[in-house]
Amino acid sequence: MQHINAEFWENPPWEDGKEKYRLGLNPISKGEWLNRKISPQLLKHKKHLLDTSYSSVIAVTDDSLEAQEILSKEFNVNKRSYPDLIADMSLNIQDDLCLIRSKNDQELLAASVCSPSYWNIQNKIGKPLKEIHDPVASLDEKIGKRISTFIRQAPVLKPFGRQNWLIHGDTKRFHLQEEPFLQSDPSSWFIRSEKETLCRFHEDYSLFTINVLFQPLSLINEYPLQKQNLIKSINTFDDNEIDYFGGQSKVNLLLKYLLS
Repeated sequence: MQHINAEFWENPPWEDGKEKYRLGLNPISKGEWLNRKISPQLLKHKKHLLDTSYSSVIAVTDDSLEAQEILSKEFNVNKRSYPDLIADMSLNIQDDLCLIRSKNDQELLAASVCSPSYWNIQNKIGKPLKEIHDPVASLDEKIGKRISTFIRQAPVLKPFGRQNWLIHGDTKRFHLQEEPFLQSDPSSWFIRSEKETLCRFHEDYSLFTINVLFQPLSLINEYPLQKQNLIKSINTFDDNEIDYFGGQSKVNLLLKYLLS
């Protein structure tokens, strides 16, 4: 039986046909920032990756220790099980964690990413935000400078949230690379929603978090208005965004399903 998350469908991230690739950050209370208690199933997933594929999910720069130590106070990490503090911090929350320098080039200093969607932290660690966004030229043009300015000017300990979305062929959390072209019926695909927060927790450092949730794409048939809004949002993609999303063939197959 498919579980309908009514809250998600009443207010999906593409509501009103909004463009997918936008800043979209709104203030949230500090109580909503790091309050997502980890479930036993997700804890098992994270610990398995930390114990068997540590370098695939954890990356740090040589000068990130101060930032990790400051952030660890927000998580009350007392017991150490892994070489890097950010690994232990990540076991206290549902979200993946990305620690960023707030000023200058805003490099990615440390990360624990156990649910990546088509990206690899080993290719991103130590790089400035602009370089991280460069592979998708239009994405950098639309939100790159705005994100950079926002992080640089954000008030300390005032968190913000947004919700992103992708379409995957399964509910596997660990996707370092794009899935091969999906040949299956889109009715078996899943909406992968990423609830994200951004908080400048110190004058020099910011934390970006990503919490992944899944809903069967087929449930959209219960919500005709949200189906039309999703079609509208997909139709705003430019060529770079189509490639980033998974390619024209994937988009065509998805739109054919939604329009049928």
